Amino acid sequence: MRIRLLPAFICVTMASAPGPDIEAVWNRAGLKMLIAAEDTQPALHIRLPGLPDTDRSIRVLFPEHVTARRHDAEPEHLYMFRPGKQSDQPSWRRLEHALEYERDFAGQVHLRARASLEDDGVRFTYEFTNRSKAAYDMIYAVTDPRLTGIFHDVRLERTYVHHHDGFDLLASETPDRRSMPLDRWLPARYLVSFTWPVPAQLVERRADGITYYNKSRAVDQPMLATLSTDKKWVIASFTRTVGNVWSNPELTCQHVDPEIPLPPDQSAAAEVKMLVFQGSLDQALEKVVAQRRTLR
Repeated sequence: MRIRLLPAFICVTMASAPGPDIEAVWNRAGLKMLIAAEDTQPALHIRLPGLPDTDRSIRVLFPEHVTARRHDAEPEHLYMFRPGKQSDQPSWRRLEHALEYERDFAGQVHLRARASLEDDGVRFTYEFTNRSKAAYDMIYAVTDPRLTGIFHDVRLERTYVHHHDGFDLLASETPDRRSMPLDRWLPARYLVSFTWPVPAQLVERRADGITYYNKSRAVDQPMLATLSTDKKWVIASFTRTVGNVWSNPELTCQHVDPEIPLPPDQSAAAEVKMLVFQGSLDQALEKVVAQRRTLR
């Protein structure tokens, strides 16, 4: 998504429940999904087969934040994730192959969030209901997978996007990142357009101290893919359509967060799929092409 500076987040109300005690979910490949017990606010751990529950290689903030813009108004955070133990906790439910919860935001916006474990990864569904008479021109929930361990890629040497002529490293246009001192390379955000125009200024160091890099050509698929260090596993996030895709290399996160309108007294939904499987980039692309249109 386009990165914006926004005002402080608005408080939300949530039901209290011992959510992290809910049984985990597995798929046929042995991938495991469980609620992050160390956080009160919604986060998940995805475990590769054979790894213990203490592994933190794939941690997903579900979501990192919810941002909306009422008609003729500035964007505002309806919710912002805070790590650790908080006073507000969602009431989790375990479905057959999914974990879900509901919560209410200021402005009479209701969210049902569901993470469904599929054969090749996790589908994240955000169903918003506007119970007010105000029109929201835009609302989105930021799915934030943070990759460590065998997937950590701080120099973006194993993180790819797809152009019309094939796969290319997300940061291929910044070759000196490989030798740049980390305190010069970080903090950074690396972005590439899908439906939005490529910005005229490709490199921008903002007042927050973060350097924003924009790739000079757009992608033809709304996806980001990261290979494991042994090149056996692929994590690839994608959605139906989005303005741009981007990563914070320090976290090796994958952002493909769609914006949707939310009219008064109506509901709307958006989905993100995160592939997690043993295979190649080409196999990931095949899955993206086959599954994109199934996403809401």
